Amino acid sequence: MIHKTLLVDPAKCTGCRTCEMACSLRHEAKCSPLLSRTRVIKFEAKGLNFPTVCAHCSKPHCMTACTQGAIRVDEETGAVVINEALCSGCRACLTACPHGQVGFHPEKRVAFKCDLCGGDPNCARQCPTGAIKYSGVDQFLMARRRALLARSIEA
Repeated sequence: MIHKTLLVDPAKCTGCRTCEMACSLRHEAKCSPLLSRTRVIKFEAKGLNFPTVCAHCSKPHCMTACTQGAIRVDEETGAVVINEALCSGCRACLTACPHGQVGFHPEKRVAFKCDLCGGDPNCARQCPTGAIKYSGVDQFLMARRRALLARSIEA
């Protein structure tokens, strides 16, 4: 089964952080960037914004590092998800993730990460500029190839 994934176009991000608020509101019932699974990294002096999202790796380092069996792949969505009830809070998954996409909940004392909102990611749905999209990798690659070819035709 081919799953959809979150795809980011930093050129479209304005740094509004709507994605962070939409995420934390859905998962934590609070508007807090600290509790968001999606994060916008800002380079304010350069006016650059980079939304960062979990890649839901096919061989997840976070899952390999978890000694409690708290991390698994959701067969329906392909999301790498954490079962908070099984998480010991050891933070091994945080250090194992090469993309820095696992957070640590300050109140629950457990790891948390993107779960693709069960297959309808709120960050992508609420992004006002389309900087975050939820689509198939094939669609993303075709759009990227077209953009590259369009630039070479214009040059």
